[in-house]
Amino acid sequence: MKKKNRVRKAEEFQDIIHHGKKFVNQSFVLYTADRKEDEARIGISLSKKIGNAVQRNKIKRQVRMMCQDIVDFNLSPKDAVMIVRFGYKDLSYADNKNNLEKLLVKATIK
Repeated sequence: MKKKNRVRKAEEFQDIIHHGKKFVNQSFVLYTADRKEDEARIGISLSKKIGNAVQRNKIKRQVRMMCQDIVDFNLSPKDAVMIVRFGYKDLSYADNKNNLEKLLVKATIK
């Protein structure tokens, strides 16, 4: 996922979370709002309780790759903030990718 397709500022995260719609499954919580840039953007967040910095960075890299494979950023009508839940660690990469794809379809981002 390219840097231009990421939500990076804390204010943007808060704006999407407070004014967007919420979608939930076992591995992720997804907040969506109408996009403000030329291309859709996705922000990824996870709690320190999930693991140390190495584990959290690994999970973020995995989720970015899933998003890159699933989402077409030029056609997607929304920005999103994705919060990784504790259930993520219990499932395999393929199961988590499947969960993310279902959630993005439900949120009409894919």
